Amino acid sequence: MRSLIAVLACLIAAGAQAEGFALRDLRTVAGEATASLEANLGGRVASRSEPGRLTLTCPDCAGGPMIDVLIGRQTDGTEERVRSGRTSMAQLEALCQARSPDCRLSGLSVAPVVGWITTYAIGRTAGSTAIILRDGDMLTIRSLASDGAVARRNAETLARSVAPRIVGR
Repeated sequence: MRSLIAVLACLIAAGAQAEGFALRDLRTVAGEATASLEANLGGRVASRSEPGRLTLTCPDCAGGPMIDVLIGRQTDGTEERVRSGRTSMAQLEALCQARSPDCRLSGLSVAPVVGWITTYAIGRTAGSTAIILRDGDMLTIRSLASDGAVARRNAETLARSVAPRIVGR
């Protein structure tokens, strides 16, 4: 009987760990992310990776882009509100514009997860941030460049190339 209880406890714990992202160590996607950006930017990308953070830069590329990819947690209910439609992309954009009037937000097509991308000015430069949520896990791709189009393109490139591997299906 004790053995049966121990086995059931292990199975329940294993099932609980299956939620969230498939990968939690960004070092496993560093090479893929670097290659994807190099193809997009046409220059040599330098990277530094840790389990929860990947930083990519291309100082010789047009726009001098810098990109941070971060894994964290967001358990404040945003994911469920967006997934259920109680919070719309327009409402999220209004929140973003309250901080920065030029902020633009649109949804990301990253099923089965919830995601969006923003573009905004930062002084003389621009930023774009992609947010992807799944079961409390949060992937943030923050891109800075000399203009919003470059910043957004870099964030979208990584959202297409490495986010599916991190998120899983």
